Amino acid sequence: MPRPDLTLTPAGPALAPRYRAAAPAPREPRNPYLRLFAVPGTRAFTAGNLIARLPAGMFGISAVIMIAAGYDSYALAGAVTAAGLAAGAVTGPWIARLVDRHGQARVAVPATLHAVLGRVVLVVCVHERAPVWTLFAVTALTATLPNTGGMSRARWARLLRGDPAALHTANSFEQAADELCFMLGPVLSVFLCSALFPEAGTLVAAALNLGGILLFAAQRSTEPPVVPRTSHGSPLRAPGMAPLLAVFLATGAVFGSMEVVALAFVDGPVAGPVLALQAAGSCAAGLLYGRARRSALLRTCLAAMTLLMAMPLLAASTGSLLALAAGLLVAGMATAPTMVTGMALVQRLTPESQLNEGMTLAVTALLAGVSAGSAAGGWAADHAPFPAFGFLLPTAAAAVALALCAATGVGRPRRHRGMTKARQS
Repeated sequence: MPRPDLTLTPAGPALAPRYRAAAPAPREPRNPYLRLFAVPGTRAFTAGNLIARLPAGMFGISAVIMIAAGYDSYALAGAVTAAGLAAGAVTGPWIARLVDRHGQARVAVPATLHAVLGRVVLVVCVHERAPVWTLFAVTALTATLPNTGGMSRARWARLLRGDPAALHTANSFEQAADELCFMLGPVLSVFLCSALFPEAGTLVAAALNLGGILLFAAQRSTEPPVVPRTSHGSPLRAPGMAPLLAVFLATGAVFGSMEVVALAFVDGPVAGPVLALQAAGSCAAGLLYGRARRSALLRTCLAAMTLLMAMPLLAASTGSLLALAAGLLVAGMATAPTMVTGMALVQRLTPESQLNEGMTLAVTALLAGVSAGSAAGGWAADHAPFPAFGFLLPTAAAAVALALCAATGVGRPRRHRGMTKARQS
């Protein structure tokens, strides 16, 4: 009797082939962030970018501590830091344009090396008590830092093209990373400058910045290719871009005024941790917003910001520090969704060949608003008729941003022409 596993062939009986069922396809993780970092190459460039981005929250306060310790003048320290920000606002879009034209690695590495050398020279000048004018001259050398967050978002936009839900999650993660860097950066700077020596914060930040950029630039597989320019003008000429930048300007005034007003109100060693709660609230809200399946309208986010920015005002009116801390935590929850939605609009309005330049223009408008808000907050702190008066400024700035968004129609969904005609008929 033939065996059941034998089959007859022209050459005689032979073993029958055994077929195995195909292995089931691996299930995609439900967590959108796990799906995000399952894309090859994303973990490596994200790690490098986070290391390079952390010094953004360190350079400013480290320079203030270092210069104030060397020259015994916080006014000089603030003026030098402001001069560096102003120079960066001028050179930032130019550096971003070079990145768009020649690629991230070819521009980011030499630009960062130039800025890091400028930081080292600034440390030497402060240590040797060089003339004051040299500090302003040297700080201009540090203004070539590329927009690391913008380059990371450009990589996500390229990798996740055609998947708006995943891109929304990526933008939310990037905003949460920004908030995290501005939470940890100042704390690390103060620790280094106080535990070691006043120049330690600046030197460590420069080393992290250069090392992170080298790691980020080495990930060539995820670097967006240079796209031929489809427009020879500035992204400012893109329809809707100028009104959106005006909204970013008013939004920056919210952040700048809130920081100064809160620091003046608390006025003590706990001011930093209390103010960090706003960034903590924004970081948490950003991560939660990234899990949402769809993004909100920009005017909806700005309306929520206007409402939540009133929480610190109400809390400060009670005179309770704990109430103010809770108010700042709640107020921060509107920050990340607003910034994520705004940056997504920048990506949508800007031609692909000018994406880095467009996002850098948005950051420049935001920083200009921060500077204006800081100045207004300082004036309000000195001339406040009652202690909580200064907290009116962030609420007013958020209301202005909302009014600009509503008046110009920024972010308003466009209806399809066919649908409009069908409704008219």
